[in-house]
Amino acid sequence: MLLEDLYRLMKTGHVQAQGIVDTMTQPVVVLDQHFCVTTANNAFIKAFEVEREDILSQEFFGLGNGQWDIPELRQLIHSIIPRAAAVIGFEVKHDFPTIGPRTFLVDARRLVHPDNNSPNIMVIFDDVTDHQRHDAEMDFIVAEMRHRLRNLSAVVESVVKNTRTDDPAVARFKEALLGRLDITFQAQEVAALGGVAEFEALLRGAVGATVSERLECSGPSVELQSSKVLPVSMILHELGTNALKHGAASEPGGKIGVTWELEAGPRDRTLLVCQWREEAGPHISEPERKGYGTELIEGLAAHMGGSVELSYPPSGFTATIKIPM
Repeated sequence: MLLEDLYRLMKTGHVQAQGIVDTMTQPVVVLDQHFCVTTANNAFIKAFEVEREDILSQEFFGLGNGQWDIPELRQLIHSIIPRAAAVIGFEVKHDFPTIGPRTFLVDARRLVHPDNNSPNIMVIFDDVTDHQRHDAEMDFIVAEMRHRLRNLSAVVESVVKNTRTDDPAVARFKEALLGRLDITFQAQEVAALGGVAEFEALLRGAVGATVSERLECSGPSVELQSSKVLPVSMILHELGTNALKHGAASEPGGKIGVTWELEAGPRDRTLLVCQWREEAGPHISEPERKGYGTELIEGLAAHMGGSVELSYPPSGFTATIKIPM
C-alpha cells in the first residue's frame, strides 16, 4: 500500500470517527493519558460556548478557569485507567463562566480498544438543569394541591357533620357519605405522593379498625400504582362497610378471609386476583335490587379495566376482584 493510500485511509477513518462523535446530542470530550482534550464534539462546543481550537490539547481540569477541577471528579477520573473502572452519573453543580449555573451528570469510561489497553477516556455530559427545575416545580404544585385538598376535605366533612339528621334514613345516608368521603380523601392523599401502596396495608386501612380485626389475610407482597389507590380503596371500603352492617363483621364470631395472588391475564397482562370470603355471619340472600354500593364496586372495577363477581350463598358473602397491574 502506498503512503498516500494509507494516509487517505487513516484520514477517512478519523473523519468517520469524528462524525460519529459529532452526531451525539450530548456533550462529549475524549482525554488522553495526561487528561488533555484530544477531541470534543459539536454538542460540547455549543453547550459550553467555547472554540474547539481553544480546548484541544488543553488539560481538562484547567478548562474554563478550572471549572471542572473538582477533587471528587478528578479522583474518579484518575482511577478509570488503572482500575478499568467507570464514572456513572457523577453530579456537578457549578456556576460556569459563560453559561451560568448548571447541573450536569458526568459519565466517564475508558475507550474500547482491541488490546484492552487504550489510555484514552471518553467523558459524556448530561445537562439536567431544566429537568431538576421541572421536578422542583412539580413537587411544589403537588404539595400545594395536597394542602388545598386537605382544606377542602375539612370543609366538606364539617358541612356534612353539622347537617341535622333527625330522620333515621338521612342519618344512615350521612354516616355512609362520611365514610366514603373519609376513605376518598385518605386515598387521594396517598395517590398525590405519586408512589406505590402495599396492598395489605391499603386493605386494612380501607376497611377500618373494627373490620380489620376480623380479617385473615394471605397473599404475596403486592404494590399498587398510585392511579389504582383510590378506586381499590373505595372498593375495599364498600366491602368492609357491608360486612360491618349486614355481614360477618356484624356477628361476634364472624370472620372474613381475604386472599390474593398474581395471575396471567389476557393480552399478557398481570392481574391481581383478590378473594373476599365471609364466614359465621348472619344468614344472607341475594338482594332483590342492586344498591349504590354494588354499583360503585362494579363501576370502579370496570373503570380500572378489571372485573368483580359478587356471590350471596347462605354460608356467607363472597367477592372476587380482578385488578390489572
